[in-house]
Amino acid sequence: MKTTEPIYKELTLNSRNLIVPREAYQRELNLARVRKIAAEFDEHIANEPKVSCRNGRYYVFDGQHTIEARKQRNHGQDLPILCKVYYGLTESDEAVLFAQQTGFSSILTAGARIRALIYAGDPKAISFQKITESVGFQLDYTQSRAQKRLACIGTAFDEFEKIGSEKYKEALTILMEAWGGDPDSLRAEAVQGMTRFIDCYYGEYDRKRMIRRLRQYPAIKIYRDGSALTANFPGYKKYVYQVLVMYNGSSVKTALPLKF
Repeated sequence: MKTTEPIYKELTLNSRNLIVPREAYQRELNLARVRKIAAEFDEHIANEPKVSCRNGRYYVFDGQHTIEARKQRNHGQDLPILCKVYYGLTESDEAVLFAQQTGFSSILTAGARIRALIYAGDPKAISFQKITESVGFQLDYTQSRAQKRLACIGTAFDEFEKIGSEKYKEALTILMEAWGGDPDSLRAEAVQGMTRFIDCYYGEYDRKRMIRRLRQYPAIKIYRDGSALTANFPGYKKYVYQVLVMYNGSSVKTALPLKF
């Protein structure tokens, strides 16, 4: 992304000439949001869509729902729309601006943001994707839960940034080897519980024991039993505690101490 502020000017463009790059970095159109915007539309506060003029064509990187809402209010017909048109942006620049959008735009899901950053070539986001996929998981940008689909992208990316790539990969590898991609092992609580356990006990736990012990329990246990705790372990710590309990079992000799 360029360090200088992108140049734009306001132009009135016909909506038929506005391209929404959903196959690249844009999210899918949310028809419920379009209907809501159309029903509450106020010209005094409506934002101008942000558009990139690239190779003589106009690509929308912020404001696709406003455009559709205007068309809906115009009986589904195309119409002239005042836009902020930016010049000199690459497609990667557009993706970064899309990922960083703020203000009156609807809040991006973590999946949409990370997908845009990956498309833009962000090194950290790409590293996160490659490490996740190297273990055998796929990033699920729609954030639905399925076998081997990592839907809690926001939580996973935060953990990746906090504990580093090596420990993050180790945590995901253990989850995969223990439960084979069971969706319950990829809940945000399970991912955070495992990544923080690895971070806390790195170099101290026995990996073979860890996987053997985890396989004795259903993956849902981390979430279910952790959620039932109401005291002593605030926030993510109650899920780390579940991993510790599963690892230790009834052993005294090989038990790890409580350190968090």
